[in-house]
Parts: sequence; structure tokens; C-alpha cells
Amino acid sequence: MDGFAAVDFGFSREVLQRGIAALYLVAFVSSLNQFRPLLGEHGLLPAPALLGWAASSKARGRMLQPTLFRRIRYTDRRLAILCWAGIVISVLLVAGIPQLAPPWVPMTCFLALWIGYMSISSIGQTFYGFGWEMLLLEAGFLAAFLGSRDQPPPTVVIVLMWWLVFRLEFGAGMIKIRGGREWRDLTALTYHHETQPMPGPLSRQAHLLPRWLHKGEVLGNHFAQLIVPFFLFAPILSLWMPGPVPQIIGAVAGVIIIVTQVWLVITGNFAWLNWATIVLAFSAIGVPMRASAEQTLPLYWIIITSAVGILYLVVSWPALRNLFAHRQLMNASFNRWQLANAYGAFGTVTKARIEIVIEGTLDEDPDAATWREYEFKGKPGDVRRVPRQFAPYHLRLDWLMWFLPLGRSLDDWFTVFLARLLQADAPTLALLRADPFAGRPPRWVRAVSYRYRFATREERHRDGVIWMRDRRRVIVGAAELP
Repeated sequence: MDGFAAVDFGFSREVLQRGIAALYLVAFVSSLNQFRPLLGEHGLLPAPALLGWAASSKARGRMLQPTLFRRIRYTDRRLAILCWAGIVISVLLVAGIPQLAPPWVPMTCFLALWIGYMSISSIGQTFYGFGWEMLLLEAGFLAAFLGSRDQPPPTVVIVLMWWLVFRLEFGAGMIKIRGGREWRDLTALTYHHETQPMPGPLSRQAHLLPRWLHKGEVLGNHFAQLIVPFFLFAPILSLWMPGPVPQIIGAVAGVIIIVTQVWLVITGNFAWLNWATIVLAFSAIGVPMRASAEQTLPLYWIIITSAVGILYLVVSWPALRNLFAHRQLMNASFNRWQLANAYGAFGTVTKARIEIVIEGTLDEDPDAATWREYEFKGKPGDVRRVPRQFAPYHLRLDWLMWFLPLGRSLDDWFTVFLARLLQADAPTLALLRADPFAGRPPRWVRAVSYRYRFATREERHRDGVIWMRDRRRVIVGAAELP
């Protein structure tokens, strides 16, 4: 590092800018495909109703996060236009075209992505209530100030990227240590591969590893999240300690985080959470370069990026305090712009996998009916089907179906979802992998809970199944639906 200019981090900037833009591309495509049936004008939780409530006198003082739809009336068509605009800008940034222009051009592009996606997530309600939504927003805001290719990246922005990775990893580590006993007695991953929200194609193989390896996984996780993040800041020492050692320490810390996240990518489907962490961890990997006269920052860019640094000093205090608080908040934002957030996930691990299976029938008598199952794209259903890899794409309906058995009562959207299945609503059915009635409306639908577990090697060889399951109880009966 060299004062205001992080001359050795040009490669890191390339990965950060293109990688973050690629994640925005995935996010906008996900919204284009899913927002309207979930939250559109005729969605399960219509966004226009939320915006109407926010504009009412009853909601005065309860502000939504910033959204363009407070100024521009929401319509599904306008949502699609916003998504397509985000897709185009993301593709340009992935290709590196705006980065060839002066730094204000990529800055404008990333801020447009930030504002555009915030406008969507702010009205996304429970379907957008995930920590990686605010992570993407914060990463996009910081990426706006990484500059252009003909200049070195600003030191202050690279350091802020380290601070983001630190909060992300150390926050998750502290949540686990303060959470369930399974993280302290090293048994968490004995269950996690099987009970995680959306298993991947290799999750079963990971689950069947020996118990001592699962304990090693937990120890490795604690090391990567509780110790390694502190070493991300080692390159700052190079300002006073010439030589490659500080930068090597920071790079090794980044590589360790990347390796642990790759393992999570291989064994699960956590939308873009792991992918974003991998991209952000590249901020610690510098490639030594000799400084030259051309590798300086213009004064106006130093002023802008320094102002961003000062802003972060101010807004980061609540997040810093939260990291060491007795009652640590998980995935919390302390300001309306979702900057300097608190992150963390899976403070506890569920020990058993309960799935809600939705069934329908064309028969008139529900008591004597032949019931057929609706298949979801990502969550377990057919016991013979190998889970697929969807991440970094986010299947929002499938994720919320995992949360349903964990709640004390069924969410409002779920009743509407069942009613849409009774109507054979085409946009709703498009969210599913398979409609057993090929577009015909069923006479009845119901929801039944099952206990799922991965098949042992012997059960797999004998029966050709991935899952074993046993029926528990009817959650929503046919007679209970309107």
C-alpha cells in the first residue's frame, strides 16, 4: 500500500468490481423471474399494499427503506423495466466497459445498481428478508468508489472492503459461539449438511463423512471466522513496515476465507452469500507492483473516497459495538441506507429436517381421494431426486418453505399460496418444478409434514433413494381452505 493509493491491489479491484456486478446480475434476474408472482400486483404479498400502508397516516413515522417506488407508483411493468436496467448495467460492469472511463462512470453505474436493488428489496418483505440482500447492497455501494482501470484503487476503499469481510466473518463466528451448544461441543455439522435450508448435490456425501471429520469442520470454521479475519488488516502495517510480509499475511487470511467458503459452496445452496464472501475476500490479495508517477489518484477522487471513509467511521460504530455485545444482533441494519450492517447466520442448527409437502387431488371426496404431490425446484420432495445446485441463484419460495415448520404459526403468504394452487394460477405454478395436474385446477389441496433424513449408503444401494422420510401430520387440511 502507498498512502492514498493501494497500488498492489489492482487485481483485487478487478475481481471485486466484476464479481460484485455478476452477483447483481444474478439478483436482478432472480427478481425478474420471481418478484411478480411473489410480491407483484397479484402476488402472494402484494407490494402495492405495503406501499399504500406506508403512505397512510397510520404508518406515519414508520419509514420503509429507500425505494424509487415511493416516488413512482409501483406496477409489475415498471418492476420489470427496473430489473432489465439492472441486468444491462451489471453486464457492462462484468465486461469491464465502464471501468475504462473516468472513475465517476463506474461510480454512477454501481450506485445505480445499489439504488435500483434497494428499491426492490425494500418492498420485498419476508421474501427479501435475508442477510445477503443487505450484504449485496453494502458491497455495491463500496464498489462504486474503487475507481477506474487507469488509476490504482483507493486505499481507504480497499480497507473498507476488509472491514466488510471482517464483520461478515467475525460476526458469523460470534453468533455461533454465543448460539447453540452444538457449535461449542463441535457437533453442529453432524446435523447441518442434512438439515440446511437447501441441500446441494454433494450435501449427502458431506453428511455421511465420519463424525471426527465433522468436528474438524467446526474447528476449521471457528478458526476461519474468529481468528483469521483479524489478519485481513495486516497490509496496513506496510505503511510503516516496508517489505512483503504484511501483505503476504493479509493474502493468506483472504485465501483461508476463500477456501472455507468454497467448501460451503460445494456442500450447500446459500444463494449468493458464499459467492459474495469469496469475491469480497479477494480484496485482501495484493499483487506487488512498483509504484510509478502514473499510479496516483486525482485530488477530487481522494476527496470523494476520503469522505466515504469518514462516513463509514461514523456509521460503523453501532456495528462494532454489536460484535462484542452480549445480545448480538444478526443480519441487522442500523441505518436506512443499509451501510455498515451486522451480519451472521446459523447461530443454532436444527437437529431434524421437517418438510411441508403440498398435495392436491382432483377427486371430490378428500377423505377417499388419491393425493399427488407438488414438486419444488430446490427443496426436498421426491425421495429419489438428487438435490440440484442453484446458488448463487436464489429460490425465494423454497427458502421460505424451509422456515415454515420452524414458526409457531403459518405465515399469511402460505394460505394465499395454497389458494393460488387451487386456482391453478400460472405465474405461481411457474415457481414450482412440477405441477402434477398439468395446469388443471385441483379440487382440493392440503399441506402435510414429513420428517426427512439422508439415506445411508446401504439404503441408497438397496432402494435407490437419496432421502428417507416418514409422515407426521396434516398441517392444513382440505376442509380448512376456503
